[in-house]
Amino acid sequence: MRFADYAKIYVTAGNGGSGMVHFRREKYVPRGGPDGGDGGKGGDVILIGNEQLNTLLDLRYRKYVKAEHGKDGHTSRKTGRNGKNETLKVPLGTVVYDADTKERLGEITEHEEKLVVAKGGQGGLGNWHFKTATNQTPQHAQEGREGEERAIELELKLIADVGLVGFPNAGKSTLLSALSEARPKVGAYPFTTLEPNLGVVTFSDYRSFVMADIPGIIEDAHEGKGLGIQFLRHIERNNLLLFLVGCDEDIEGQYRALLHELKEYREDLLDKPRILAITKLDLKEGFELDEPVEIDDVVDIVEISAATGHNIDQLKEKIWEKLQDIGDHEPT
Repeated sequence: MRFADYAKIYVTAGNGGSGMVHFRREKYVPRGGPDGGDGGKGGDVILIGNEQLNTLLDLRYRKYVKAEHGKDGHTSRKTGRNGKNETLKVPLGTVVYDADTKERLGEITEHEEKLVVAKGGQGGLGNWHFKTATNQTPQHAQEGREGEERAIELELKLIADVGLVGFPNAGKSTLLSALSEARPKVGAYPFTTLEPNLGVVTFSDYRSFVMADIPGIIEDAHEGKGLGIQFLRHIERNNLLLFLVGCDEDIEGQYRALLHELKEYREDLLDKPRILAITKLDLKEGFELDEPVEIDDVVDIVEISAATGHNIDQLKEKIWEKLQDIGDHEPT
């Protein structure tokens, strides 16, 4: 399945049905009077969270969404049927904006959570509501109100405990494959990953956490280079950031460059707890760096090889420890 984290759709709620003008006239019923019923309410357009979804792809091909109009009122003061709601399923982490005003309308973070993005119009009142002592035969009823109509933008920000951050070919996909059942594309060339991947990392004692492989950042990504900021938004929802730098690179320089890109995109991302994993230790004799890495920063450093499993369990435990310190993670 292809991944899509943005969609723009036009939503139109249903109009309310009109109230009815009618008078009860039966041969043996004196003083029948007005009995026109009210119109039904127009249907709403509603987003509902679905934990089984992880893409907005379906909505990319559904540009116009309309709910049903309410039905007109009936005789004997019977209200017309309400219009059917139009419900759209979206993945958890979907944020909704008004496309014209850029107003944030809400977000979906829980399974079956609902968000009304276009409200149906109220039905009009039937003529029996307008009967008075001086007007026993009202000849008018209300028309139904129009439903809301707007263009909305949907942005998906993946919800994960841990986000992998690294330049292309840093070993993010390989690590995700080693830690979870996820099988992202792995290759020895830049931009192997062109879309985010999620994996559930499990322990033998049934602990678990969710990890997201974010497509590779390059220098000046915040200015639109490479894949640009297309996927940086997904980092916003991660509780912990796991930075990956290959041992064959300028480790401190690469780490600082990654921090710079995040800061230029959103400075508060640097407030998130982070771990630095130095990858590809299998390239070094004896799985040891040529010299110790010294970074003047509050960051835990773990030296690993995803290809051989070197220190992978140590990394998992370090991540779990950090997540417990954050306090936002609940074991599943």
